Amino acid sequence: MQLLKGSNIYLRALEPEDLDFLFSVENNGLFWEVSSTQTPYSRHLLEQYIANAHLDIHTAKQLRLVITIGKTNETVGMIDLFDYNPQHRRAGIGILITKGHQNKGYASEALSLLIPYCFDILNLHQLFANITSDNMSSLTLFKKFNFKEVGIKKEWILAGGIYKDEVLFQLINE
Repeated sequence: MQLLKGSNIYLRALEPEDLDFLFSVENNGLFWEVSSTQTPYSRHLLEQYIANAHLDIHTAKQLRLVITIGKTNETVGMIDLFDYNPQHRRAGIGILITKGHQNKGYASEALSLLIPYCFDILNLHQLFANITSDNMSSLTLFKKFNFKEVGIKKEWILAGGIYKDEVLFQLINE
């Protein structure tokens, strides 16, 4: 899909070959804080998830795309739409870039590809993002794309025995 191809990366659907990548990401405790995960995922469960990844966003209420470097076809992360609500034409958006690939512009390019797709193809009215107040990289990234801070959920996330505030951002398709 040329629509989701940028100058350095492209966004693609999950493939069976992504099992090892997905297994390593979903079972990495460092990411559990933002995914509200508390237990590991089995390979079997993730195989089933990949097998159902073809479901339309209207059926699954989510869409996960793999962020891949164009020149090398190396997988460096994922960008997700979640809590898709067709009635209100909105979805949450989340990005994960794996260690060693962060701060190279991949998340920014992925957002620059996904936002027009959401507004022009999926016909969404708004996107939202939930970001812990200490995640400066993500706060800066979403502000760069004109997401507006609309609220703070106080002591919303418990991580490492410490409660963190979570900032709610919205981008409305004017």
